[in-house]
Amino acid sequence: MRIATLPLVTSLLLGLAVGGAMAQKTQLLVYTALETDQLKAYQEGFNKVEPNVEIKWVRDSTGVITAKLLAEKANPQADVVMGVAASSLALLDSNGMLESYAPKNLGAISAQYRDRKNPPAWFGMDVWGATVCFNTVEAQKRGIPKPETWQDLTKPAYKGQVVMPNPASSGTGYFDVTAWLTLWGEDGGWKYMDALHQNIAQYTHSGSKPCNMAASGEFVVGISFEYRANTNKARGAPIDLVFPKEGLGWDLEAFAIHKGTKKLDAAKKLADWAASRDAMVLYGKNFAITAMPGVAQPLPNIPADYEQRLVKMDFAWAANNRERILAEWIKRYDGKSERR
Repeated sequence: MRIATLPLVTSLLLGLAVGGAMAQKTQLLVYTALETDQLKAYQEGFNKVEPNVEIKWVRDSTGVITAKLLAEKANPQADVVMGVAASSLALLDSNGMLESYAPKNLGAISAQYRDRKNPPAWFGMDVWGATVCFNTVEAQKRGIPKPETWQDLTKPAYKGQVVMPNPASSGTGYFDVTAWLTLWGEDGGWKYMDALHQNIAQYTHSGSKPCNMAASGEFVVGISFEYRANTNKARGAPIDLVFPKEGLGWDLEAFAIHKGTKKLDAAKKLADWAASRDAMVLYGKNFAITAMPGVAQPLPNIPADYEQRLVKMDFAWAANNRERILAEWIKRYDGKSERR
């Protein structure tokens, strides 16, 4: 009997040991608007440093994630918010929803790319900015010229051939709108969007989709952002990247710890990694500007003076005026929005 039961006892002890090791892993619920094809690399990079913290992602477009977090304010679910627009994090901070924390290596992050408070409520990871994806093959077929400015897109030649993200669901769409309001003021910005609306075929749910639609030839012009544009072009899509001369809307993919998390130590470990040089190197594979200067390598198709082309954005203003701006936008233009 004793001999027969030894393997069973050994198996049980091994099972308990393995189970105990697994039980020691901490699971973080991370809300994100990062692109799906970025998540694996970031998770693997973090787990090389912290193998005992497991990330469970909840992913959607920026506007949807922002709305979800606000709706859950009284009963928060997320432990961390990562890769969501800084303008959204500024809004969450104004609602008292973020845990201030100064991660290791914070001093290496540019002051313009992090919250001004000490310790900060959020810090930037990388900049993502406006890019027009222009299908050269379809444009040639239709006799449509390559645009050089935002104003060009209001010309009759582009009627029904422009798609852009809905700012209520997409962070890319929202920084487009706030950039135009910044460039031309309230009256001039809405006047521009009225004219652009005449040429819009559809407002899409996500910031990637307009470039995907242009890349496939469904439409000639997709207002999107540089990561998706560069990725599509690298895959062989017949698109040129256009950076309108008036200036480019942009935002930061940023990081914050949700106030009230019961896994604060693990959340701080993820924050420390997200602010590290190793993490910035990974961000720099996708974006031309990282929050830590001197890390990102030049990317193909991105102009050398890209950072100088960015509109002077005020994240606090964008956060405080978000509800008003989106209400006005929906009233004017929502009839052409993609339905889900």
